[in-house]
Amino acid sequence: MLFTDLGLSASILRAIEEEGYTSPTPIQAKSIPAVLKGGDLLAAAQTGTGKTAGFTLPILQLLTTTAKPGSAKRQLRVLILTPTRELAAQVQESVLTYGKYTDLKSTVIFGGVGANPQIRAIQAGLDILVATPGRLLDLMSQKCVSLDSIEILVLDEADRMLDMGFLRDIKKILAALPKKRQNLLFSATFSDEIKKLADGLLNSPELIEVARSNSANEAIAQLIHPVDRANKHPLLAHLIKSNSWKQVLVFTRTKHGANKLVTQLEKDGITSMAIHGNKSQSARTKALTEFKDGKITVLVATDIAARGIDIDQLPHVVNYDLPNVSEDYVHRIGRTGRAGSNGVAVSLVCVDEHQMLRDIEKLIKQKLPQEVIPGFEPDPNAVAQPIQLRSQQHQQSRKPKPPGNAGGADRTPRTGKPAAKRSGSPKKSFSR
Repeated sequence: MLFTDLGLSASILRAIEEEGYTSPTPIQAKSIPAVLKGGDLLAAAQTGTGKTAGFTLPILQLLTTTAKPGSAKRQLRVLILTPTRELAAQVQESVLTYGKYTDLKSTVIFGGVGANPQIRAIQAGLDILVATPGRLLDLMSQKCVSLDSIEILVLDEADRMLDMGFLRDIKKILAALPKKRQNLLFSATFSDEIKKLADGLLNSPELIEVARSNSANEAIAQLIHPVDRANKHPLLAHLIKSNSWKQVLVFTRTKHGANKLVTQLEKDGITSMAIHGNKSQSARTKALTEFKDGKITVLVATDIAARGIDIDQLPHVVNYDLPNVSEDYVHRIGRTGRAGSNGVAVSLVCVDEHQMLRDIEKLIKQKLPQEVIPGFEPDPNAVAQPIQLRSQQHQQSRKPKPPGNAGGADRTPRTGKPAAKRSGSPKKSFSR
């Protein structure tokens, strides 16, 4: 199948061709016709399968073919909600890239930056608004944005929105939308929570699932290296140097652990930077840009900060710490092996994490191969120590920020969990 077979206009096809693409990914081949029909859609796709273009392309087509001429001011017709800043920037980039030969106007709004430029862009007139829930509610409360004319609503990475505690925010936003509209819900998995959300939101939706729920991408080679907790850093440095790895995304469990690892790797002569919730917007943008440009070898990230990272042909992902939530393992390793390219996901597992590993293997329904690296053999008599969970760390180190700060970060979700802080505009790729 080619993009020319999907009923897209010449202006959109021209933009696609200029990006070097001719054939849609499986999720695009299924979702584009479904969206163009005008009905509701519930779609599950692994990260990196191209879902962003799977909804931005047909939305651009629908808006250009159902234009409303004669209006003195553009009416906001499409709202795309994302859980994080970086994902919002990624979606907006897709809209701009593939809508550049249309006259459609769009903008993206999220916290962590000043609200005034975002307000001015909205007031100038828009067709499409990409937003994170916190900043959108802030601007709605200030009467800076109206959702009265929305025709299409997209909830992107809905599973992560629920994980981050945005359900109450989403319900408030839904209450401000017209009853008659097209709803598109995209999720990495069809969990019970997602099915419950879909039941209350979608009207006889078309169901699309391009991969088994909670499955790992088969293009990713997964490997476990057993190691003592004290030897994780030396082993990581050894792997990077001995294998001449040039671009490695490393996941840690905590922000403190990310900072500590960067310091250790820099002492080893391995250029590294960290992205996490305590980093400023400019620092996260700088770290991600330098990593994409090959100026640093290692980007160390926490789970929330890394959600939505979109890098063409990222070769290596390392789980320095296994995630507390098994599903996050699938999201983490999904940063590599995108859109048909191959990738390697390595996990450094100490005795403390053996139960986490069993939970992950149960989730993905496969036993992961293990390889002990000579010189880094784990102590068979080592005793497991309890791992402090992320929620406990938040309770001890973070206090919820007051809502309504339009010029500041995204609002703390109503559950009391801290809102994610995300970084800059990702590189264009149909692996979205």
